[in-house]
Amino acid sequence: MSNTQGLQEEMTSVQKALPEAKECSRSKCPLCAQLFSAPKILPCLHTFCTACLELLEPFSDLGLPGEDSDSSSEGPCLQSFRQPQPPSPLLSILCPVCDAEVDLPPGGIKDLTTDHMARKEVLLETLQGEGLGLACDLCMDGEAVKHCQACRVCLCQFCCQAHKRQKKTASHPVVELQDLKGYTHIEKPIQCLLHPSEELTLFCEQCDMSVCQECVVGKHRLHPYNFTSNVIHKHGDAIRELLKITQLNMRTLEGALSRIEEVGSALSSHVEGVAREICAFADGYVKAVEEHRDRLLKSLNELKVQKESLLHLQKAQLLQLFLDMQTGVEFTEHLLTNGSDVEILLTKGVVENRLSKLTNMDCNTHPVADDRIHFSPQKKAGVYHGYEIFGAVLNKAAHPAKCVLQGADLGSTHQNKPAGFTLVCKDASDEPMDRGGEPVQVSIFHKDRKDCVIKASVSDNQDGTYHISYIPEEPGKYKVCVFVRGQHVQGSPFTMIVKKKFRPHRGVFHCCTFCSSGGQKAAQCACAGVMPGGYQGCGHGHKGHPGAPHWSCCGSVAEASECSIVPSGETLGRSPLRTVVL
Repeated sequence: MSNTQGLQEEMTSVQKALPEAKECSRSKCPLCAQLFSAPKILPCLHTFCTACLELLEPFSDLGLPGEDSDSSSEGPCLQSFRQPQPPSPLLSILCPVCDAEVDLPPGGIKDLTTDHMARKEVLLETLQGEGLGLACDLCMDGEAVKHCQACRVCLCQFCCQAHKRQKKTASHPVVELQDLKGYTHIEKPIQCLLHPSEELTLFCEQCDMSVCQECVVGKHRLHPYNFTSNVIHKHGDAIRELLKITQLNMRTLEGALSRIEEVGSALSSHVEGVAREICAFADGYVKAVEEHRDRLLKSLNELKVQKESLLHLQKAQLLQLFLDMQTGVEFTEHLLTNGSDVEILLTKGVVENRLSKLTNMDCNTHPVADDRIHFSPQKKAGVYHGYEIFGAVLNKAAHPAKCVLQGADLGSTHQNKPAGFTLVCKDASDEPMDRGGEPVQVSIFHKDRKDCVIKASVSDNQDGTYHISYIPEEPGKYKVCVFVRGQHVQGSPFTMIVKKKFRPHRGVFHCCTFCSSGGQKAAQCACAGVMPGGYQGCGHGHKGHPGAPHWSCCGSVAEASECSIVPSGETLGRSPLRTVVL
């Protein structure tokens, strides 16, 4: 299930729950579903029976202090220095309706605020029923049958008679409870918890609580107080102001919930539109890929037919050559077996010419399956129906005469030093190959010693290039042959010289003799450069200067190169005795 669907379902359930909460009975407990018995209000404004709340399991984040410690084994000194233990943490419960965490007062469930409104609702609910079953508000034992309109209490038969006998209450109007069935509102006195015989008619301003007359002469005797009728306007207005703010916030939340639903609906529509785009794209892409697949298979089949035709032609040529050879062999065998000396000598020229021609005829006597057909999934194949497609059937083959060799060790290398070069394969159109797999063979053997062969290793780079590596163990001149499909590549065979050791330079790597010698006219360089004005050496931009930094001993422009001076002291340019040495 998507987040949007879950949010919409949650909003729908909340919207359904709001009217249900408004229509639910205010006289019945949400837990036991019975009429409230001693209803208590939680801070979250949900009301439950006292007995139902006492069934809930209380909890605390902290353990009781000292329950894991044993102070009986401590000495008097240690006990005297013990830190005072903090007070026991307050217990909490979770509201069964909204899961709000409720901290219980020190006295527990019984100290929670009593819901007197719920008690009145219970009274009205009971009065509307067939059987009353109300307890007397005075004796709490007998069943109430009448109601005092002045005292707003329910009375049993006995208490009603006593009520009439007392001078103070004899004139109070008393009605039958049955006559109150049609009432929608009944006032019921609220008695003081500390003084059950007194009604709460006063309000202590300092303690912000309702009190009775006994309370103001006792515990609250020094506190400012007033009648509830005199202070109700001030406190009622404060509550009404909070109610007004809360109602505004509710309307804001209702608007936000509606907007969330609208946004969720718009999001669902947008996601569905994107899903349709994805499906359309995927269907079009699949269609383009399938068409490309069919084209590739058709092209492959055409190549197959072409290759089979070439094989059939080759087969026909070989078969014709075989028949010609068979005819020549049969004729020659018959001549040698049955012919006379003169007949053989007379026919010798024709037979020799025919057999020599058949023997020297150029033909491929090793037909193999053409594996040059290759599928490249990474190669771009163009755009079909607006989609870029990859994958192509390749039929490129390396052409030996177009393949080239590259590397610094082609002409010479040194004894016991790893060396190598690179073979770059190209097709008949002189285009580089972009795949490997070509049969490459390399042979390196000494020109003077047939038993001296260098073993070469061929590494396929899978990109049309091949690295040939080897380590020559004996100095001398070697013949190097590189074959692709049994034929020499361009530049093969070639001669490679293996030298005994690396000859370091004995001169300096400089820009010119003018700079390196400090302007000496007699300084010379192996690059054969000269400057006007009587200078024997080279200078920037003058005749003979190689145009780059170079060695003064041999003129080489490669700083990490080998000196070209031969062991006898002769050089390819000038004598090292006349070069500049800093």
